[in-house]
Amino acid sequence: MAVGIFDSGLGGLTVMDKVAARLPEQGLIYLGDNAHAPYGVRTADDIHALTRAGVERLWSEGCNLVVLACNTASAVALRRMQEAGVPEGKRVLGVFVPLIEALTERQWGDNSPPREVNARHVALFATPATVSSRAFQRELAFRAIGVDVEAQACGGVVDAIEEGDMILAEALVRSHVDALLRKMPEPQAAVLGCTHYPLLAETFQEALGPNVTVFSQPDLVAESLADYLERRPAMRSAGEGRRYLTTGDPSRVSDRATQFLRRSVRFEAA
Repeated sequence: MAVGIFDSGLGGLTVMDKVAARLPEQGLIYLGDNAHAPYGVRTADDIHALTRAGVERLWSEGCNLVVLACNTASAVALRRMQEAGVPEGKRVLGVFVPLIEALTERQWGDNSPPREVNARHVALFATPATVSSRAFQRELAFRAIGVDVEAQACGGVVDAIEEGDMILAEALVRSHVDALLRKMPEPQAAVLGCTHYPLLAETFQEALGPNVTVFSQPDLVAESLADYLERRPAMRSAGEGRRYLTTGDPSRVSDRATQFLRRSVRFEAA
């Protein structure tokens, strides 16, 4: 029984790599919906329909547990999917909660009432769809009080990364950070609310300055998933199998992924 990892494109590979390192004996199947990327500029209905189709494809591959390694899908589609009902024995998890638990210094699965935390001024960098969903603020309110969140929609960054244009991506990051700092001059923490953004974590940190703590997702999600599987051993599997599926052109996606991760990654058609 493999764990499925779903993303709109290549960004979820940052999560896949950390999960594979943290859980080397767990079978994993990655599905990138590259044919429809990026999700961050799509409507909520489109995002839900595409995410649902991707999750169901991974279920058909035997992945009873699927991680949405896409903040846009987690923000826009996850709750709607859960409210509509998930088949018995299946689970779908998002990537927001581990990030918020780290930001609020709570243990995995801590469901105690919200409380005051050290970071009172938080910058959120995410796709336009994630920002407009306000899912981050909603999830944060379950765990913390008195936190001021200033969100910055980072248009163009995902597109530039997917096309391999890191010079443009870095320039866009600096521009978006400048725009955020005009609205919130002294953030204490910054959340990289897109799994593409860890590739530019150093650029975000340099633009924000050394006094801002930058929270990135891959390590946090991997640790949270390890804890989840420890508490639910029936969801685990033995074997080191790794498969990479794409709705796009496998050859082109493989080339981009190899450039993205700086090691060879071979995709097959979903």
